[in-house]
Amino acid sequence: MPETMPSPTRTLSALGLYRRMAGASIVAQLRYPGTFAIQAIGNFVTTLLGFFGIWSLFRRFGSIAGWDIGTVAVLYGLVNVAFAVAETLGRGFEVFGGEYVRTGSFDRLLLRPRSTLLLLLGHELRLRPIGRFLQGAFVLIAGLWLAPHVQWSAVLVLPLAIAGGAAMFLGVLIGQAALCFITVEGLEVVNVLTYGGVEAGQYPLTMFGRWLRRFITFVLPLAAVCYYPALFSLNHPDPLGMPTWVGSLSPLAGFAFLGVMVLIWHRAVAGYVSSGS
Repeated sequence: MPETMPSPTRTLSALGLYRRMAGASIVAQLRYPGTFAIQAIGNFVTTLLGFFGIWSLFRRFGSIAGWDIGTVAVLYGLVNVAFAVAETLGRGFEVFGGEYVRTGSFDRLLLRPRSTLLLLLGHELRLRPIGRFLQGAFVLIAGLWLAPHVQWSAVLVLPLAIAGGAAMFLGVLIGQAALCFITVEGLEVVNVLTYGGVEAGQYPLTMFGRWLRRFITFVLPLAAVCYYPALFSLNHPDPLGMPTWVGSLSPLAGFAFLGVMVLIWHRAVAGYVSSGS
């Protein structure tokens, strides 16, 4: 494709290509609707059991360190919905090491006149996380209903928080894929930032030690896309002293994190040397 093509035209062309790739992926997954339904229901039930453990604690003690079940349910719902979106979009980066680097298939992507990021996003639009998405959305709505001081005008920040959280988790997956240029296979330690991040995001920031609070605020902006927007929406003061209004802007940190990971990806691709096999 000529480099002189106007940017809007190139963007529309890329979106059209992604739509076709995503459509083909969806059709392939729905070819066996029974299998898809079982996987989605299993994902829903599995994540629901995770929340049941949290609910049991609050039913027994009423509140923990001043946090009620409604507030924690909002945190739980936010992080799970955001992760479900990233998991749906980022399958190509999740399997990048095994399916592209180790097999040499990444060389074929480099020969195509499209962005490697776009091609990997179109690898598979995975539908199985819809179970986690629906369960997280259900818990989020229930949490807003149960929370005592919901600021309904501020609830509008929650879609931005979900988008910022999805961008952050997608950035983690892109960073993991970039690391595969060095390690070939993906490192299990990265799961500490994905699945471990989901687990950490389900609880108030005050429950963690100082070093971990700083890490999930300034390095991996998990608190910025989950904790602070939840406090802003619930009109809940931060025990750590951060002004409540910060939650209206903090989800943007998720997009900034994604931008940094995209830059790292481009640097990694620029230094990639084919095995020649």
